[in-house]
Parts: sequence; structure tokens; C-alpha cells
Amino acid sequence: MKHQNKSALRRAIFASGLAACALAAPARPWSDPGRSPDARARTLVRQLTDAEKFQLIHSLFGEPDAAHKWSMPAGAIGSAGYVPGIPRLGIPAQQQSDAGLGVANPINVRPGDVATALPSGLATAASWDPKIAFAGGAMIGGEAWHKGFNVLLAGGVDLQRDPRNGRNFEYAGEDPLLAGTLVGETVRGIQSQHVLSTVKHYALNDQETARTTIDVRIGERAMRESDLLAFELAIARGRPGSVMCSYNKVNGDWACENDFLLNQVLKKDWRYPGFVMSDWGATHSAAKAANAGLDQESAAEVFDKEVYFDAPLKQALAHGEVSHARLDDMVTRILRSMFAVGLFDHPPQKGPVDVNANLAVAQHALEAGAVLLRNERTLLPLASDLHSIAVIGAHADKGVLAGGGSSMVIPRGGNAVTGLEPATWPGPVTYDPSSPLKAIRAAAGHARVEFASGDDPAAAAALARQAQVAVVFVQQWAAESFDAADLTLPDKQDALVAAVAKANPRTVVVLETNSPVAMPWLDRVGAVLEAWYPGNAGGQAIANLLFGRVNPSGRLPITWPRDLSQLPRPQLPGAVAAPGTPPPATADYAIEGADVGYRWFQRQPLQPLFPFGFGLSYTSFAQGAPQVAVHGGLPRVSVEVRNTGSRAGADVVQIYAQLPGNPIRRLAGFAKVTLAPGQTRTVEVPLEPRLLSEFDMAKRRWIIRGGSYAIYAGRSATDLSAAVRVQLPAQTL
Repeated sequence: MKHQNKSALRRAIFASGLAACALAAPARPWSDPGRSPDARARTLVRQLTDAEKFQLIHSLFGEPDAAHKWSMPAGAIGSAGYVPGIPRLGIPAQQQSDAGLGVANPINVRPGDVATALPSGLATAASWDPKIAFAGGAMIGGEAWHKGFNVLLAGGVDLQRDPRNGRNFEYAGEDPLLAGTLVGETVRGIQSQHVLSTVKHYALNDQETARTTIDVRIGERAMRESDLLAFELAIARGRPGSVMCSYNKVNGDWACENDFLLNQVLKKDWRYPGFVMSDWGATHSAAKAANAGLDQESAAEVFDKEVYFDAPLKQALAHGEVSHARLDDMVTRILRSMFAVGLFDHPPQKGPVDVNANLAVAQHALEAGAVLLRNERTLLPLASDLHSIAVIGAHADKGVLAGGGSSMVIPRGGNAVTGLEPATWPGPVTYDPSSPLKAIRAAAGHARVEFASGDDPAAAAALARQAQVAVVFVQQWAAESFDAADLTLPDKQDALVAAVAKANPRTVVVLETNSPVAMPWLDRVGAVLEAWYPGNAGGQAIANLLFGRVNPSGRLPITWPRDLSQLPRPQLPGAVAAPGTPPPATADYAIEGADVGYRWFQRQPLQPLFPFGFGLSYTSFAQGAPQVAVHGGLPRVSVEVRNTGSRAGADVVQIYAQLPGNPIRRLAGFAKVTLAPGQTRTVEVPLEPRLLSEFDMAKRRWIIRGGSYAIYAGRSATDLSAAVRVQLPAQTL
């Protein structure tokens, strides 16, 4: 009897334990963070109704728009896009913000809708430092998370094929390895804050002129080894939750319904598990777009001719033109990315951010990415015992210029210069309120620092004549939706610089530009510092660089041409077309193909004004011959670097490879190293195997052909060591 009682008791305890486990098990298995994102997404999609699936595959415009009689959707916090959540299943809303250089909200700004503006993407690329890119991304992601956003339209990686492109400042230069690496790190930084990031604009959106109609023509191998390689590297490194397809056509098909780009390359060859969203206004069909690989249509009610991923797609499903399996795949990819980045498990929490820490990130980015292009007779850094300095031009008394369009950030402190045209899209023209004049005065100690607007070149020259040093700021505003007509600085600024330089040969020019500009006065000035668009702490960073508190270490991520005749397309039809002139129908990128930027200059051959990778320092460096060893069929390169000057500084070791039978050298690896005066360090530089390869069209794979490869080390694309020859075996990556 006692034994029976014990057995019954054990059975009762066991049964109660099972009941307790059943109660403890999650009612929503997709909420279990211990499961993979793929498993969670597959489980959840089975719970969705068709109506709920359609809710997830198109976003609403997240702002009011009077022109389209569009009101802000209920639940949206106000920005580029909004996808309502599904509370019954615990699916959070997608709050999407533009965020090329910071959390952008250029329209309908409400009190408090400000953010920290980074310097331009070219400044980050010019740092040649993945840590700078990651820190910038993490800062943007953190600010977005604290504002309530969980999706950022960031990660611009379109290559610079033309210095006139109005969006070059959003991107990362002309080289696929440098751009892919730095943009990948930016994306990785954003997503470290549980905010989903895109990469964009996929693909070959390399000009703004006629961007919504232009058909880009280029061969497959050439695009695989240039623009697509930049995307491939950025996606592999950053693992973005989404890829944004672009406005343009590629070889006859719209990018957002381009089966080759979306299905064959992105999802099949690269095995990309995330989702493809369209750019705002880039969707042109329902069945074709869905079958080609588009997963989410963006803000269609305002920007597309109709909401294709609603009634038209439902009709296509009913007629069997699109399968229900494809609809499930679209939704699964969206949910999978949301799980992978942490949108379910780490929802945004609105709250304050560490403003000073974030401004320090922006300041450090410019200090690492500003490029010293000229420094005759060591005019820079400015001496500490100066008694008079003239500061001239570009509203330097108030702030620093920012680029326009969807990436424009309403900066902390507001627009420092108001009333400029254009006041509406792609404006307003905005200046971050970080005054170089104020920072220079603080750094100059007891020196007299006076300012002239530059509107009157004669008055500016008179002021410069009375000063020991003149610092002239010049600017070039650029924005999304248009390209520059040429490389000339606007508003007669060349005449201003010439007048000041004639009055005072100790003239320093600080460039705040989108991209390269013509400098007819270059030989008459003492120093030139490219500060790009400097960002929310740009004034302080520029002063630190001018006075040597920071040693410039930026290197050009682009080739600086002497003039337009050196470009593959000297004419840019439509950029300044007269009213009524039809836009160009096509853009021929087959001219240079994969040989973008410095590789084009090698091929021609041409001597640029400043080569890719170039940048001066306040110290000097010596690089030893590269030491190359082959391990596992791939080369490993090490270079001894010595700081031979009297200041601490950073050098960038650039490794270029020349493949058998190909005369063009291509960047295959790089590393930035900081050294104290007299310090020597051996730097190991990993090489990217795809830059030692060719894309084999028959095998549809990257192939190292094998044979004798030439490896060069140096400090720019034209300042290189003697070649070191190394034999590599044939292999498939």
C-alpha cells in the first residue's frame, strides 16, 4: 500500500511537471530568441492571413503630403516609410527613416526632430578605416533607435563613375573594395543597434540625370567586377536586412523588376536571405516585379502610378501569374530580416542620447577623412604664434555646408544659414551650425582673426593683404535629383580665391564640396584641404586639422581629374538641358566597363590632378618593399612602415595586384596604421580573393586563373613599389 502511494505520488509529480512545462512553453514559438531567424520566420508566416501578408509587402509614406492629399498614417512617427504592425501576432511596425549620413527628416520637421549629421560618405571612405565607418553607423543606429525608428535607408554604395553626380557625397568612392568594405562596416554598425539597414541603390544608379528613365548599358562581366562587386562585398560584410533597388533600368529592365539583378545575382549567386525593397517611385509592375524578386513596394500611394502590390498583385495571384509560394517567400524574407536584426526582441525605446559622444563621432570621422591635397613650404599646420588670420567665404562665420535631398539631416542647433535657394526639394540648403571661424578663433589664442563674406573679392583681398595667413572657404552645393553641369565652383568663387592668393601667397583653401572640382588657382595657393561636407562638428574638426592638433590622414577615395576631357563621358547629356530638351535614353557604361576611376586613368593612360589614394600628412613615412608569401593558394602581404618625421600620424598601406595578361593594377587590400615619430611597425594586409580573380561567365563563379601575379605596395594608385612576382595556383572561389 505504501509502495502504491509512492508510485501514485511520483506519477502526480511527473504530470504536474509536464503541465508546468506546457505552461512555460511560449505560446508564440516564433518569439523564442533561441531559434534561428529562418525558423522563426517560417513558423510565423504560417499564422498570417493573406490580408496580413499583403500588409507587410508594401509600405505607406510616413509623412503627410499635401500635393497628393496624403495624411500621415495612424501609428507612423513621421518619416520615409511605415509598415503597420500586426499586434495579434506580435509583429512590430516598421518605422523607416532616410539615413545616409544621419537620421534624416527633411520634411514637416517637428520640435526635437534633429539629429547628429556625419560628414559626407566620401569623408568616411577617405578615412580608409573600417572602425570609423562602424562607429558612424553605430551612432546613427543608436540615435534612430532612441527616436523610435527601426529601419534605416542607409548604405549607399553606388560607385563614382562621374564627379558630377549629385549624390556622390552619399557614397563611398570609385573602388569596389574600398566602397564595399566601408559601407559594409557602416551597415554592420547600424544593425549592431538592432536597427535594420538597407544597402542601396541596387544597381548602377551612378548618375542623377534622368535617373527615373535612364537605361544603363554595360556587359555582365564588367558590372560583376565593378558596381556589383561593391554590393557583393558590402552585403557579405554588413549583412543588411534589406537591399533597395534603384530607379534606373539596367540593360533594358527596370532595376526593381530585373530578374538578373534580383533573382539570379542577389538571391541565387550571393544567397542573400533578406528582402528587396523598392526605392520611392521605382516600382512599375505587379507580377513582373514580384516574380523578378521585389519583396516590398515602397510608399506607392504617393510615389508610384498605383499600388502594384495590392489589387494588381492579388489579381495576378488569382490568375496564377504569381504563385502563393512566391508571396510567402516575400513575407518570409521580410520577417526573417526583422528577426535577424532584433526588431522583435529589441524594440526601440524613445529617449535621450549622449549628444556630446555622438558629436565626437562626427568630429572624429572628419578628422580621419579630410584630405590634405597641397602644403607648400609647410604652410600647414598654422603656427601657434600667428598674430593675424583672415577667414573668408562660404558662411564660415556660421557653419559648414551639407548636401541636399533625402539624406539631408536637420542638424542639432538647426540650419545655421536660412533663406537660401532652393528652399524646397531637394533643399532647403542647409549649414550645420559648427562655425569654422569660431573654432579658428579659439585655436588661434591671442591672434586677431577677422572674417569677410567673400561676396566682394576686392574687400576679401584687402583683408587678406593685412593678415599673415588667409584661410578661404569655398563650397559646392549638390543634392539628390540633379547633376552638376561641370567641375567649376559656382558663384565666381574661383575669382575670389585668385584675388586672395594674389594679395597673400600664404593662402589656405578649405574645400566643402560634393566631389572633385576644378582648381585653376591651385599653383598660386599655399595649401588645400578637402573637407567634403564636414558634418555637425565640422568647424571644430577643421580648426584642429589646420592648427595641427590632428594630423591629416585622409586619402582620396576617388581620382581627381584635371578636367572633363579625362572622363569616359566628357559630356553629360541632360545635366543642364534647356527646357523641353528630352533627357538621354541611355548611359553607356561599357566605355570604361569595370575599369572605373583610377583603372580608367591607367588604361588610357592619363595623369590625374590627384590620384586615387593620395593624401599628405604633417609627418613623413617610409614603406619597405612588400613581403609576399603564399598560403593555401592565396598571397599574404606584409609591409614595414616607419614614421620618419617629427609628428605622430597615420599612413595607409595600399596593396595593388596585377593579374596575368591584364595590364591594369587594382586595389586588393589596405590597412591604416598610426605611428609615433620614429616608430616602425610591420603591417599585414589581407587581400580580397575576388580582386585577384576574374568573373568566369561560363562557370558563373570567381576564378583565380593561376600564373604570375604582380603585387605592389604604396601610398596611392600612382606611388607604388617595384612589383613583387608571385605564382598562384588556379582555383575557383
